[in-house]
Amino acid sequence: MAFSSSQGRGMERRQESKAGPRALAGNPQLSEGAVPRVAKQEQEKLSGVVKSVHRSLRKQYLEDGNFDKVWNQHCKDERKLGEYACAMKSLADNYWTKKCEGQSRIEWCLGVCRDYFFNGGKRKIIEKDARRAVLNSTFPLNYDEVLMSLNQNKEFHHSGKMRLLDVGSCYNPFLKYEDILAVGIDIVPAVETVHRCDFLNLQIRQPLQLAPEAVDIFLKNLRSPIESLHSELFDVVVFSLLLSYFPSRYQRWLCCKKAHELLALNGLLLIITPDSSHQNRHALMMKSWKIAIESLGFKRMIYSKFAHMHLMAFRKTSLKTTCDLITRNYPDMLYIPQDFNFMSEKGYSRTSYVRSERENEQLACTFSELPGGPFESDSRAGQTSTRSFYEFEEPILLMN
Repeated sequence: MAFSSSQGRGMERRQESKAGPRALAGNPQLSEGAVPRVAKQEQEKLSGVVKSVHRSLRKQYLEDGNFDKVWNQHCKDERKLGEYACAMKSLADNYWTKKCEGQSRIEWCLGVCRDYFFNGGKRKIIEKDARRAVLNSTFPLNYDEVLMSLNQNKEFHHSGKMRLLDVGSCYNPFLKYEDILAVGIDIVPAVETVHRCDFLNLQIRQPLQLAPEAVDIFLKNLRSPIESLHSELFDVVVFSLLLSYFPSRYQRWLCCKKAHELLALNGLLLIITPDSSHQNRHALMMKSWKIAIESLGFKRMIYSKFAHMHLMAFRKTSLKTTCDLITRNYPDMLYIPQDFNFMSEKGYSRTSYVRSERENEQLACTFSELPGGPFESDSRAGQTSTRSFYEFEEPILLMN
């Protein structure tokens, strides 16, 4: 059968129109949502800066063993720390924030704080503690008296702004929210709104005896560098991707101890730490963290697992630190997987972590560490996220 030239051209056009979508779908550089090649290369470059700092710090600590010496030398390297701060800010601004709309670590922190301080969460959990204390007491207790003793400021609904300290802030992401009085600190800030401060060497002073309005003014007038802060000054302390930065477990524990001192009674410590594994793989590690941090005078209130991070909220339940380091080495319990991944370069062998007998016994308890909702409820903050990250050796540095 013969075809006219016009019919032939028509068939060619129809074939092109059918092939077009297939060709487009088969090309990852052209498909919808794909990261442009240049942007991806820039992302990898920035993440490389961050990872190199982490590796270098762990390597120096592994070689020297003196975490004070290693940390002080690290803080003096202004050039490297400046590059690190700029890389972290660029990653957060250009990649993490745009890819995590509605389900980011910052949004999680905001949701937990607002539910607790403004939407009845604080009253609910303190009333639960009071009922438990009355029921478990061996002698009669007055419920109202117990309730007031657990909440010394006598108010359950927070008045005014939440005073929030963001440690390792980099670019102070909480500053833009009207219900938060945010103080961001970092060893080398990426923006002017973050104060220069070495949190590990921060001096803790006696509590301020001022009216709430005067305390707010005091915080607004802080100037860099910050070398000391008053105890019981903040409602919230945030460690977002902070603890895994330190090469020593004792440094992580010391940070948590300082957070306890800086928080008011019933204040919140929010800890976010990277982990790209499924939620059960490091359940023993989360159990260990819970025990270590609660030994300081905290009570874990929320545990959530997102695709590439653990998120925990601890409530300060006692004014004084209750930790006993004689009977148990609590600082050593704040370990991370990288502590056992010794560098293979330059003579270091890569070894796997072997559990002790005590840890093997605790395995039976790890299923109690599955993520739960806020205030041990079924709220949305306890649900597991499924958003995707593009991960190399360090979690949440690259995102696809």
